[in-house]
Amino acid sequence: MSAVPASLPAHSAARQTGILLFFAALVAFATFDAGAKQMLERYPAPFLNVMRYLAVVTLAVVMLWRHGRGVRLRDAPEKPLLVLRGVMLATVATCFMTALIWMPLSEATAIYFTAPLIMVALSPWMLGERVRPAQWAAVGAGFAGMLLIVRPGSNLPALGTLLMAVSAISYAIFQVLTRKLSGKVPGPVQYAYTAFICLIVTALPAPFFLPDPWPGLADTLIIVSLGACSGLAQILLIAAFQRVSAATLAPLNYFQLLLAVGFSTFWFQRPPDALALAGIGLIMASGVFLALRRAP
Repeated sequence: MSAVPASLPAHSAARQTGILLFFAALVAFATFDAGAKQMLERYPAPFLNVMRYLAVVTLAVVMLWRHGRGVRLRDAPEKPLLVLRGVMLATVATCFMTALIWMPLSEATAIYFTAPLIMVALSPWMLGERVRPAQWAAVGAGFAGMLLIVRPGSNLPALGTLLMAVSAISYAIFQVLTRKLSGKVPGPVQYAYTAFICLIVTALPAPFFLPDPWPGLADTLIIVSLGACSGLAQILLIAAFQRVSAATLAPLNYFQLLLAVGFSTFWFQRPPDALALAGIGLIMASGVFLALRRAP
């Protein structure tokens, strides 16, 4: 009889650890975004993206090595979907990083966080899932929030807004493809395919956007640290999902949006106005509602 109560604290401890790891990952992601926006004042977006994915590829190689010879990229099933998934995330990285040149961090991140709403809207056609009226209402409320952010008179740059919208749509497709591949392709293979494709795609324009002048020692250390921060975020995310279900963690994602608002306000002195804040609130509420509806 003592085995059952003894296991409950252990499970609770693992859950708490997973949630803390997830929050740490979100902090790392938000820190990378803010640091990248700062570096974009001096260096081209393709160059910073390549530096980021060099770190992610290094992590992917370590993951494949740890899983041994049983994991082979060339023998992976569903190769077309794996390649498309990688291209979608590379599109996200390219559009997001470029948009940050002109967009305030808070508004840019809020538009990006409409991706879960887009995924729900796409799921009847791409996954054959039923979307209930309450979920459609949440999707509509979230998009209304986005319209409050990009409304006429908001002074957001049209090109940056368009790039962020493309980024959100691409990430929604990436999420749908991830669900389609779930259970069919091992996680390390999915991760490695995505890492290598993102590095290749983001490196294609890099020779045409070399930094001038080249980063000095201090900036080089900052850029390398940002790449390490992105890689660390991936490690923390994987560790969190090993301990806690995705359904439990999904509503917590919007903590990153709060961090983006904080960074934008106090680091870049670009706080969102009242209507934009209302739009951000609508997007967060809609996303959390949809995430909770998916929870078992």
